[in-house]
Amino acid sequence: MPRSAPPDRTDRIAVTSTFVTVRDGLRIHARCYEPPQTRGLPVVCLPGLARTAEDFTELALALAGDSVRPRTVVAIDYRGRGRSDYDSDPANYALPVELADLVEVIASLRCEPAIFVGTSRGGILTMLMAASHPAVLAGAVLNDIGPVIELEGLLRIKGYVGRLPPPRDYTEAATLLRRLGAAQFPNLSDADWLRQARRTWTMRDGALALAYDPRLAETLAAIVPDQPLSPLWDAFDALAPIPLMVIRGANSDILSSDTVASMQARRPDLDCLEVADQGHAPLLVEPNVIARIAAFTAHCDATR
Repeated sequence: MPRSAPPDRTDRIAVTSTFVTVRDGLRIHARCYEPPQTRGLPVVCLPGLARTAEDFTELALALAGDSVRPRTVVAIDYRGRGRSDYDSDPANYALPVELADLVEVIASLRCEPAIFVGTSRGGILTMLMAASHPAVLAGAVLNDIGPVIELEGLLRIKGYVGRLPPPRDYTEAATLLRRLGAAQFPNLSDADWLRQARRTWTMRDGALALAYDPRLAETLAAIVPDQPLSPLWDAFDALAPIPLMVIRGANSDILSSDTVASMQARRPDLDCLEVADQGHAPLLVEPNVIARIAAFTAHCDATR
């Protein structure tokens, strides 16, 4: 059953932390953005592998506060991330387990059918949801992810997930992230890197700690240079009945332009956006990017 903390309010949007206890007893955290009234389909936001619901703050506030089509937005922390419980068995940080968690959370919060915005791993889970629970989806945005995942990018991610040294403060944390990510995100400001640092580490017992279970690194153990992942075209094709948008960072090493072209060949109606000077994964904080996503959600409303 869900349990909610007292809401904050930002420009009349009620922002509430809700916890849903799933079948094995772990509590999964969802950040819910509720406008005074809704006129559009709800949106469910799913973060990347080692990311949290905080990544969607700007997008969620914009969609919930839209003057024409305000809508409920739910951003979910997978188990072992953000404010969700950590699992005693890191083998459960796996796509089938996380998919089952999402099904329970979405049913408990009664936010279906919904438009899914999935960043990286969140986009994989969106495709898997379309294949297994198609009635839950009314539209989908795949943020820098597709049916073919580039091995080069996976190996880069494997090199730092769970392995970042503990910084002394957020300024040092921002410097570390800049050193790791400047090639993919060359134009981010100091404030941008500081924001990302605050969403990568959290204060715990007087020191900065990663905002996820470091044992997530074990989920990448099978990623090796000579074994690319099997393509997910069947799961991608399960999205055929609903509107679909793909966002690609122009510098991405996870989603190639060739893969996007192949996606377009299968889906001529695919709404494509390439974000200049960003890599994996686009941050979804810029007004023009948020406006494109808002326009897509309005299209989903009309289609529904």
